[in-house]
Amino acid sequence: MGVEISDEARRLVALFEDEAGVTVRDCVVDEDHDQVVYLVKRGQIADAIGPGGNTVGRVEERLGREVKLIEDAELAEDFVANALAPAAVYNVTISENGDTVAYVEVPQDDHGAAIGREGRNIDAARRLASRHFDIDGIELT
Repeated sequence: MGVEISDEARRLVALFEDEAGVTVRDCVVDEDHDQVVYLVKRGQIADAIGPGGNTVGRVEERLGREVKLIEDAELAEDFVANALAPAAVYNVTISENGDTVAYVEVPQDDHGAAIGREGRNIDAARRLASRHFDIDGIELT
């Protein structure tokens, strides 16, 4: 599945890749939550974060907005779990009854982390899961 990104997102990808030395697979500019979401190549998330979060901090300072990093995955279930980090995800089940929905088992006390402030985490997860795996929705259980 090919993903198209805007010119602004391309510029932001180049900035982050130069700063972190990692491969960015996708970038979403989330104006509603004033954040930039980067999908980082599997196995490179630690380098993307940097020691003590320094790399992310430098990029956030340059952009003047929050940065969220998501580690890419081959399987839709792993992708959704990664997208909802830092919440502890016990299980992800993909149901294809008409719409494709990811049902995510998260402990009750981690629902807030999965959803994020003003829904920013789950919104980013839904958007990227749709772009990369044709998932129509994500529901927490």
